[in-house]
Amino acid sequence: MSAASTETSAPLPTAGSRVFFQGAPGVGCVGSGPITGDDPVQKKQGKVTVKYDRKELRKRLVLEEWIIEQLSELYDCEEEEMPEVEIDIDDLLEVNSDDERASKLQESLIDCYKPTEVFVRELLGRIRGMRKLSAPTKKGL
Repeated sequence: MSAASTETSAPLPTAGSRVFFQGAPGVGCVGSGPITGDDPVQKKQGKVTVKYDRKELRKRLVLEEWIIEQLSELYDCEEEEMPEVEIDIDDLLEVNSDDERASKLQESLIDCYKPTEVFVRELLGRIRGMRKLSAPTKKGL
């Protein structure tokens, strides 16, 4: 066909030639070598999520899903088509008064052409009593 297909390439190594790398003792990537039952990285991996408050995480997830559903209705579009709207629940929880929270929310929804007062009021009611998510606490130490 073309001249490029007739060019020769470098010869491939034979099946018997292999390259092995051997690191110095104590040096290397975590998890290199065989996995043993006493590997500390393997043991800690499963415990990480246990330290978070799962009930609070579940509440937050349900709230975020509700927010997305409500924003879809306000903007009359699917989530993928929705304009960039940032509602940070932790930021709202840091604010002391509902009036300040409402004004922050109204600023985020400035581009919405539909009335947003009902959404803001419902969201403020839903976050009442929630806690700001923080880093996981160490239990049992």
